[in-house]
Amino acid sequence: MRFMSMVKSSENYRLGPPPQALMDAINELGQEMTKAGTMVDMGGLLPTAMGAYRVRQSRGKLSVTDGPFSEAKEVIGGYAVFDVQSKEEAMELTMRFMELHLKHWPEWEGETEVRQMFEGPGCPDVQAA
Repeated sequence: MRFMSMVKSSENYRLGPPPQALMDAINELGQEMTKAGTMVDMGGLLPTAMGAYRVRQSRGKLSVTDGPFSEAKEVIGGYAVFDVQSKEEAMELTMRFMELHLKHWPEWEGETEVRQMFEGPGCPDVQAA
């Protein structure tokens, strides 16, 4: 089963960039999970001010909007893809990640959303959800 975790927070820059200790701890956790075979991919995203676009389909047409997006209260700032045996295992790995934030950057506020990825036949019925 694959799950994606998406880290969301405000783009309020009053805190500045993440502390190096946090980045080092995240890197170490990522290496540990990669060796264990549970980490498929992970990464951080630059702020929308560094360049972002939205492509929208509406009424049979596509439109492109340039960022930054001032109306967004929260944006996705990073992600991880896990290959695990259960939803509970995905949650445990996500909790470990968030505990690093609590330890190394306690003034940061945000959340991580964890969702199972669609993988075709055998995947939970999307219509039943």
